[in-house]
Amino acid sequence: MADTDDQNGAESAAKVRTLADLARIAGVSAGTVSRALAGNSLVNTKTREKIEAIAREHGFRPNQMASKLRRQKTGVIGVAIPLGHDVRQQISDTFFMTLLGYLADELTEKAYDLMLRRVIPARDEDWLDHFIGSGMIDGVIVIGQSDQFERIEDVADGYLPMVVWGNHQEGQRHCVVGSNNRLGGKLATERLIASGAKSLAFLGDTQPIEFAARYAGAKEVAAKMGVPIRALPTHLSPERTGEEIAQHLREIEGKVDGIFAATDTIAVTCLKELRERRMEVPGQIKIVGFDDLPISSQTMPPLTTVRQDIAAGAKGLVDLLLRRLEGEDTESLVLPPHLIVRETA
Repeated sequence: MADTDDQNGAESAAKVRTLADLARIAGVSAGTVSRALAGNSLVNTKTREKIEAIAREHGFRPNQMASKLRRQKTGVIGVAIPLGHDVRQQISDTFFMTLLGYLADELTEKAYDLMLRRVIPARDEDWLDHFIGSGMIDGVIVIGQSDQFERIEDVADGYLPMVVWGNHQEGQRHCVVGSNNRLGGKLATERLIASGAKSLAFLGDTQPIEFAARYAGAKEVAAKMGVPIRALPTHLSPERTGEEIAQHLREIEGKVDGIFAATDTIAVTCLKELRERRMEVPGQIKIVGFDDLPISSQTMPPLTTVRQDIAAGAKGLVDLLLRRLEGEDTESLVLPPHLIVRETA
């Protein structure tokens, strides 16, 4: 019987070969295990002691060379783009490319390189823990909260050098740089109604937190003014956007005369579809976008949109991250949006 017990113990110990193995037994993330074993004070005492006890029980010793490498500066900042809400969306999306360009410039000025990762969370639930625990980056910028708000919150509890481009919510724990999306939605809707629109549609996916806030602002104004508004789900993946918008336009023709597009990319595609249907803008239908990307001033007619200051956002992301790398627990930065009136509304 003793031989059997010894054998079971040996097998149990053999199963704990990596941080992921230990994390599974402890019921926490691999990143939390890594920080606990490194003595990081950001992991609460009870959790750290539990992890240390399990590690001792299973004879687990972290790779000291890897730990040493993780403590050294790499000169690299990780940039992750989680796409849990739309797995077909591409990094070549105009908004992503614009923000990434500004980020690369800011990081280069600060003598940092950029490591980019496109993330499909369904394939790796611990994607953020794995990225920050890779030993290849000094800190991380996450572009968009997608449907990963809780995952980001969990990591923020024990990892300081992280800043997120996204929407700020009262009481959240992770540091955010982003626009006041609800106010932006209000500005767009007020413009549509002031231009004479009597029935509105929001083109966009209301699952991502930023888009949900834009729609919430739009609904608030529409309700106050007694104007009906509906949400028409629209993805940002290139192969789906045009088809979905065309279908939406068929459904709302004659019923809606004002469109608030969640992004300029959606608005530009909508303008194209309207031209093909020979619908006049802004005569028959008015459109307001969101972002004020360079292309918005080049459409026919030029797009009325809500500007979010992407250049200032990139600077804020880098500045706050560098302060966090020095140990400062920084506040979030919320940027004011501005209505840019052109010719579509």
